[in-house]
Amino acid sequence: MPRIPIEDNFTDVLAKAQRGAGISDKELCSLAEVTHEDLKALKSGHLLDAVLRRVARHLRLSPNALEDLAHKRWYPEIPSFPHGFAAFNTPFGDMTVNSYLAWDGRTRAAAAFDTGADCGGMLDLVHAEKLQLQMIFITHTHEDHVADLARLARESGAEVWASEQEPSDHPGARVFSENAHFHLGKIAVKTLSTWGHSKGQTTFYVTGLSYPLAVVGDSLFASSIGGSPTHFVDQYRNDVEKILSLPRSTVLACGHGPLTTVGQEKRHNPFFAS
Repeated sequence: MPRIPIEDNFTDVLAKAQRGAGISDKELCSLAEVTHEDLKALKSGHLLDAVLRRVARHLRLSPNALEDLAHKRWYPEIPSFPHGFAAFNTPFGDMTVNSYLAWDGRTRAAAAFDTGADCGGMLDLVHAEKLQLQMIFITHTHEDHVADLARLARESGAEVWASEQEPSDHPGARVFSENAHFHLGKIAVKTLSTWGHSKGQTTFYVTGLSYPLAVVGDSLFASSIGGSPTHFVDQYRNDVEKILSLPRSTVLACGHGPLTTVGQEKRHNPFFAS
């Protein structure tokens, strides 16, 4: 997978944190003791470090992590899976979206996680590796993540699975509840409800690969969090309790942006770093 830009810049992080906290510009200026002009400039992308650090503290963001994001000082170190895992990044409008494939090397049983905008690369790998795609797991049903679901299901014959809180409208799709377990040879998949970005947003915790893996969809991104205009607090809580509580070596396969790990996000994500 080529180097993918980090999904959110520092102004995106500021906007999500401010909206989630329900703080107006006027209130934020008063709390952080910055001028309206400086706050406006910061939110427009101007690198005013002193203003950034003052504002970050009152939005419960790590000033150091936010400053590193603003100056592009950090990019996640991405563990290499020698086998059994592949990531795909496809363009969707003015952005890109990720989808993933995991498989057992002995049985060749495979599972897909979302489809992205174009599942062609995934199908090519399935055929090249002689895999049997048995399940398609949906993190959430937003269009960019399921844009090629009909094709992937049709050409693979795989079952489609989505949360009972956000069922897929694909004919014959099945639903799971939280803490459902699936098996593909030595690979185990557990469902974790990490709702907030959407009502059925699910993280799939995968073991049996070279590293523990969490396919988190839009629950969080490298250096950011999944957006939610109405359930930000729930999204934040679920990220902390169900994703960042996983082993530090767990690779996070996000819906957008690069792969990262639990340990790196605890150090470098402005929402979660100490």
